[in-house]
Amino acid sequence: MQNEVRRRAIQSGDHDAIIKQAFEIGFERSGLGVMPWIEGQLIICPGSLISRNSTNHRCRFVSVNEEWVWQSGHLITETKRPSPGTGKGFRAIALIPVIEGLEIDIVSGKMQSGQHRAEKVISFEILEGELSEVSQRVIPIDGMHH
Repeated sequence: MQNEVRRRAIQSGDHDAIIKQAFEIGFERSGLGVMPWIEGQLIICPGSLISRNSTNHRCRFVSVNEEWVWQSGHLITETKRPSPGTGKGFRAIALIPVIEGLEIDIVSGKMQSGQHRAEKVISFEILEGELSEVSQRVIPIDGMHH
């Protein structure tokens, strides 16, 4: 059943146009990604890393069923671009299918003096085709970036 949902999601629209629009609206003024949203049969997942140097950065990424979205078997496509401005870092938009029961975590983190830690986790689950906020879940923080 999940394979059929994935196949339909892949065929469900102009991914390039969806990604282009998502890059325009998917990031806060700070540069961090906004919360994921559903468009048709797709979940749009913004992610970003904002870096001033190699030992300090802020980031926000999406985890799907306790796997980073870029490692997930549910990933349909991901587009990554350099962050605008003079800082180092990047912005990314990932598309995954809307599948009942998927667990989605939005992890905001910070690296200071080379030490990385998660600051905030907001957890959602796909319930009746919608992103519904649920109680917090513990997720692994190792290997946070790609």
